[in-house]
Amino acid sequence: MKNLVLSLALVVAGAFTAIAQVGSGPEIAFEKDVHDFGKMKQYGNASTEFKFTNTGTEPLIISNARGSCGCTVPSWPKTPIKPGESAAIKVKYDSKRIGPINKSVTITSNASNEPNTVIRIKGSIEAAPQGGNAPVNTPVNMAPTNK
Repeated sequence: MKNLVLSLALVVAGAFTAIAQVGSGPEIAFEKDVHDFGKMKQYGNASTEFKFTNTGTEPLIISNARGSCGCTVPSWPKTPIKPGESAAIKVKYDSKRIGPINKSVTITSNASNEPNTVIRIKGSIEAAPQGGNAPVNTPVNMAPTNK
């Protein structure tokens, strides 16, 4: 009988230890995981921030953030985010392209709840009016050539 009680006590103690370990470590919680730019004009400001909080018990380290294409450029905090602190990942889209936007950014971190997290941007870029704010890509100080 003593062996049964002792065995039961060890099983219960092991279960409590396993429960206590769940949820420990860094955890990432985003306020939103999708940003909709809606309709915007070509060459407009297509930048946004994805705010997040470390809801875990240890510092959160983001090791990488990678856009799904070269037109989507993320920037992220390079220093550890302490438990309870918040930060943001900035995402800039190159709005010279016309048409729908549906891009993703994959975030790699030491978060125990989501070590690979995906955030998304979406919307639609409409052509800028002729003579509008389009940048001019003309060479400077180029002398005409006569051949």
